[in-house]
Amino acid sequence: MILYIWEVNMELDIRKRTWAEIDLDALKHNFQQIRNHIGDAKLCCVVKADGYGHGAVMLTRLYSQWGADFFAVSNLDEAIELRENGIEEPVLVLGYTPVALADKISQYNLTQAVYGYDYAEGLSRACVRAGVSVDIHIKIDTGMSRIGFMCQSFPRDEKSVDEIEAVCRMQGMRAKGIMAHFSVADEGDAGEEFTLAQLDAFRYTVDALRNRGITFELVHHANSGATENYSEAHLSMVRAGIILYGLYPNPALPPVLDLRPAMTLKSSVAFVKELSAGSSVSYGRTFVADRDMRVATVPIGYADGYFRALSEEGYMSIKGKKAKILGRICMDQTIIDVTDIDDVKIGDEVVIFSGNEDEAPTVDILAQQAGTINYEIVCAVSKRVPRVYLRDGKIVDVMYKL
Repeated sequence: MILYIWEVNMELDIRKRTWAEIDLDALKHNFQQIRNHIGDAKLCCVVKADGYGHGAVMLTRLYSQWGADFFAVSNLDEAIELRENGIEEPVLVLGYTPVALADKISQYNLTQAVYGYDYAEGLSRACVRAGVSVDIHIKIDTGMSRIGFMCQSFPRDEKSVDEIEAVCRMQGMRAKGIMAHFSVADEGDAGEEFTLAQLDAFRYTVDALRNRGITFELVHHANSGATENYSEAHLSMVRAGIILYGLYPNPALPPVLDLRPAMTLKSSVAFVKELSAGSSVSYGRTFVADRDMRVATVPIGYADGYFRALSEEGYMSIKGKKAKILGRICMDQTIIDVTDIDDVKIGDEVVIFSGNEDEAPTVDILAQQAGTINYEIVCAVSKRVPRVYLRDGKIVDVMYKL
């Protein structure tokens, strides 16, 4: 069940523990940046993983208003959620759907990725048994080695062209698109040779099928990295993911697009106490005070998506000043050092991350400290954290899931 709360006067009820603010102006800016960059190519907005943690239903409605052509999700449940919340644009299911659910794919007018001959045969039989026909996009593997018909090297993989041709002629399925995924399009010069080799393999496959009379309405290979860095890979459609949310696939590269991070994660001070030198903090006593200190407890932990790996590595921001994490992050709470921050009290706002490094650590800083990537930081913000949507700095919507 998705519960939407529309009253602005809910602000105090929501902002009493931990919440994520989503800047709708930033999202619109990013959308327009991408749209202007891709020219005539269609724009598929990737909203899997609850819109990379930003709230798929809310964002998809906005992307629809702004002119999105297509949406992509990970699985059937994510796709059905969009349909049941009024999304009418085409929705592509990128991952595995059990063939026994062919009737659901048809019922909700979804497009299913088909990535192997055996899977295609099973889906075709299920569609025929159910008396339905579904749209599919053929997924090929040009170098990711994850899922897809093997099309990395020719003539070695010529058999895959035979299999794809056969799949496109199977009953119960309409092959509307063909797609692949880049693996190093976000690695600058180091990834260029392999990226272009992937694109060549993709074009070879599409041309070989065209020579056999098999054509597609949509031909797409570009993920966020290729959307930003390889205009020759835009083809008829791009699949924009992390860049929609204002984060770069590789923050170490010079940016091509002007993106604005959309999510800020905040919490509040729940408790303040004085510690004497020699006092230990949190599980395992990994931190022992070497002086008298003042510490604050913040009600956010790894169950909220604040990684335990940040223990004693990260910091939060109170009143614009850094407050270092002390000891291990708990499931629901984190302890920080506020010794040198004046007049910290219960209820004070704490910024966990934001798009402004001068205000608080950014998502990219947290990712580096935790030994991960920015994708994981925003996707990990859990469902128990309300999403508060802002336009012109004012609350317009609040969403949380039950």
